[in-house]
Amino acid sequence: MVKIIKIQQRITSSNDTEAEKLRMELRDRGIFALNLMSSPGSGKSTFLKATAKQLKNRARMGVLEADIDSAVDAEAMAKEGITTLQLHTDGMCHVDADMMRQGLEEMDLEDVEILFLENVGNLICPAEFDTGCHKNVMILSVPEGDDKPLKYPLMFSTSDAVIISKLDSLPYFDFSLERAEERIMRLNPKCRIFPLSAKTGEGMSGWIEWLMEERDRCFHD
Repeated sequence: MVKIIKIQQRITSSNDTEAEKLRMELRDRGIFALNLMSSPGSGKSTFLKATAKQLKNRARMGVLEADIDSAVDAEAMAKEGITTLQLHTDGMCHVDADMMRQGLEEMDLEDVEILFLENVGNLICPAEFDTGCHKNVMILSVPEGDDKPLKYPLMFSTSDAVIISKLDSLPYFDFSLERAEERIMRLNPKCRIFPLSAKTGEGMSGWIEWLMEERDRCFHD
């Protein structure tokens, strides 16, 4: 049984102040948090399950699943033995810092070292709100096309890392890795890009090493 809570946005709160406070609190508790964003169908859940398998015996992982409705993704995570809590956003198309705090207050974080917020699936609203996570990561899947950085620049500009997912489908789509990477780097020169396939495992090792390095840097800088 997956626990589900309904969260509400408190419009009077100062999101940036709350986000910074939450970020420090998570760090003090030894939790490295990442905000995972993408459009629907990009493969976020498959990617998270593959990441959890790669992290086995290295770090304990948890997931906050944010959706307008349903508990499908949280149930899939729970089946993999991943500590999970489902957030229902009451129609909101994003999660902000206060909404994330409401979720964390209900989640068992005792065994969690790396926490992913799987944000609501779209390429607009989630990029506009600081969630209090330490890093922003977004997924661009091959079937979506390499023009997405041109259409949704804020999403790519605010991400510390971009996962180019479903690399195994590259032969079947008009998608240029070179064009995609060039467009991303033009918007965000400091962004790390990881082309990979969660299905086959190709490229996962580079992503995992970056994740672990950033976690260590978070607690030692």
